[in-house]
Amino acid sequence: MRYDLVIFDNDGVLVDSEPIANRVLADYLTELGHPTTYEESIRDYMGSAVHRVHDLVQERTGRQLPADFDTTLHSRTFDAFYRELQPIKGAAEVLEYLVATGVPYCVASSGTHERIRVGHGRTGLDEWFEESWIFSAEDVGRGKPAPDLFLHAARSMGVEPARCVVVEDSPLGVRAALAAGMDVYGYTGMTPAERLTEAGAKGVFGEMTELAPLLI
Repeated sequence: MRYDLVIFDNDGVLVDSEPIANRVLADYLTELGHPTTYEESIRDYMGSAVHRVHDLVQERTGRQLPADFDTTLHSRTFDAFYRELQPIKGAAEVLEYLVATGVPYCVASSGTHERIRVGHGRTGLDEWFEESWIFSAEDVGRGKPAPDLFLHAARSMGVEPARCVVVEDSPLGVRAALAAGMDVYGYTGMTPAERLTEAGAKGVFGEMTELAPLLI
């Protein structure tokens, strides 16, 4: 292996939550008088923490979102997760491969710890992660595209950033990994390959079965 640690994004890479979360977000923003399509939600918010939604709405409209926005969005998103969430095809097999080859891995997500735990529990991926291998934007001051989360994950796992590789599905996540001094491969499950390569991904892949050879 060329790397001492594989850092996975969670939403859209391990669990198929991005279509659900972005549909809920677009519908809620539209309901609040900020018309947003599903495609615009993916373009503007995929891979980021919820503070980015507040920041962009404020910047574009001069208006603040309601004080209970985060709570309501959280409730609606989790309700949809419990009904619909599935693992990304092949994710468990990749984790099994890393265990078999003795390569450490962890998850570093813009989502909350609760969101990660619920997602893993609903999809059966919880058996592959110890609690100390799970990192959230809640743990740091700034979420992606800042490098803080990835640097925190590497430091906590005891690995130098240059020896880490990140698996991401959003340009914001790719930029964060590069800013942390890490290699990054882009999963094109929901994002066109050119957007990930333009952001700086070392390579892209469309099926989880294609990931392992990239890491060797």
